[in-house]
Amino acid sequence: MGVTGPPGPVMDRDEVDRALARLGAEHEAIETSLLALQDHAGRRLLEGAELTGVTKERWASAEVSITLLWAYFDAYTDALRGARDIRSRRRWSSREDLLELTELLRGESVTVAGSVTGSAAGAGKLSHSFSLTGLVDRMNELYASSLDMVVTADAVWSALPARIDLLAAELQRTRRLAHSVGVRPGEHPAGDDLERITHTLTSLREQVVSDPLAFWVRAQGSSAPGGGRPDTTVYDREARALEDVRREIDAVLTVRQDAEQRLVRLRDVLSRADRTLAEARTARGEVLAKIAATEVPVVSGPPTVLHEQLATAAEYRRHAQWHRLSPLLESLEQKAEDELLRARESLTAVTQPLAVRAELRGRLDAYKAKVARHGLAEDPFLIERYDAARRMLWSAPCDLRVAEQAVLRYQRAAAELLTAPRVPEQGDLEDRRGEQ
Repeated sequence: MGVTGPPGPVMDRDEVDRALARLGAEHEAIETSLLALQDHAGRRLLEGAELTGVTKERWASAEVSITLLWAYFDAYTDALRGARDIRSRRRWSSREDLLELTELLRGESVTVAGSVTGSAAGAGKLSHSFSLTGLVDRMNELYASSLDMVVTADAVWSALPARIDLLAAELQRTRRLAHSVGVRPGEHPAGDDLERITHTLTSLREQVVSDPLAFWVRAQGSSAPGGGRPDTTVYDREARALEDVRREIDAVLTVRQDAEQRLVRLRDVLSRADRTLAEARTARGEVLAKIAATEVPVVSGPPTVLHEQLATAAEYRRHAQWHRLSPLLESLEQKAEDELLRARESLTAVTQPLAVRAELRGRLDAYKAKVARHGLAEDPFLIERYDAARRMLWSAPCDLRVAEQAVLRYQRAAAELLTAPRVPEQGDLEDRRGEQ
């Protein structure tokens, strides 16, 4: 929709003809725009919808604006027709004709009744006068605001309800799947989430249909009609929530498929933990009998709570309560691994004194072999020290602290002999003379 040229002095014939050509093109553009607005799908939807909120308020105003647009257009059409009639009276317009045409084309020559313009052009006036330029500007304003309202509502209706319906269909499939694995409201958190999402989507769709403008985010700095995008914040949030529920249900389905295998693994892990604890208890008795003056940690009994929970898990599987079995299995698997680790640590702590005794025995025998390689195996002092250490290490109960000191004394004695200069014996000297 265009704008006429500025008013000026008396127009000549060429100026009049050019102005009429512009006005004719402008009239055609305005008419095309108004007809397009009249046939716009968004306008037809707005006329038939039960609106609420901001949309109801703006549509009431837009309807007045659209009615006023047609009234202005009719007045504009009449004025243009009148100007064309004057110009067509004669081939060469007289000065009187040119004066009349100048006033008509550039002056405030278009009068619209106040009952038609109403509050849009000022209340209380019987009529309102416009220039053709002013009338076009006024129609442009009304057209832009009306089109913006229609395009915005149509954009929201075209985007959100269809997406909500698709999400609602996915929600119904998810609800049926959840019900098949025992995920129901009041029995599983995911069931409660599905119930909440259902109510939210139902309410959201009703609000979008009745008040689409409440779900529109206008683009900053944009003045074009429909500049912005639908507000999908609530929809996106519920879509993410539904995806989370779907993953939870998939986990439950996975549990249903491999529950027996996971239960077998759990029994195996707990059985190994029980055997390790039993071995630790036996080892503790052995340590207390064989090692003296040593604090041996107490070994706990079997994990009865975990065995009870394992029995509960098996019961859930038998009754197909997959939604309860899923979190219980995850918890049990971690606890069973922790229990096996604790049992192994307990066995290591209990058998530590025996390991220390074995290390001392190995060290003692290693030094004895080293001494023998250097020909000192028959040294009386070393034999005495070795026998003393050996008696302590191979007697029960063994005092590890005393035995360690005995081993250290033997090591030091052996080290002193191995590093001391050796005096040749009489037999060695005779052998050397015979070789010479």
